[in-house]
Amino acid sequence: MSRRKKRENRNIQPDTVYNNVMVSILMNHIMERGKKNTARKIVYGAFDIIKKTNQDPLDIFNKAIQNTSPLLEIKPKRIGGATYQVPTEVRGDRKTTLSMRWIINAARSKKGKPMKSKLAEELMLAAKNEGSAIKKRDDVHRMAEANRAFAHFAW
Repeated sequence: MSRRKKRENRNIQPDTVYNNVMVSILMNHIMERGKKNTARKIVYGAFDIIKKTNQDPLDIFNKAIQNTSPLLEIKPKRIGGATYQVPTEVRGDRKTTLSMRWIINAARSKKGKPMKSKLAEELMLAAKNEGSAIKKRDDVHRMAEANRAFAHFAW
């Protein structure tokens, strides 16, 4: 029984160009300090770069999110003075949140290019099951697999 109050899901409006809620969520993740217009320029700029390679940006984006979504993650659980890394299944919205976070962080960690081209590159790599975001997902899966012995502590 959880003591916390259930979080209410916010109703996010789809973006204006692609009429897609996921694209809107991506913009919200990229946005820093409330600068929605800058985030919009980055996302649409990245999608334009993907368009120039004769690919559908929405297909690439959805494939990238699908490929980088983790199945398992580890959560620390304290039992009798020791902290165990317990592997747990990742549910619904958290999958896409982690996936977007990893893609954006992978794009931000690259240097020497505008953000829109880094994001486009990372999305295309993730759609092909390559790149830093995929490596991050694999690392998380490997950690969960390594700590499988503590799965019986799952709550």
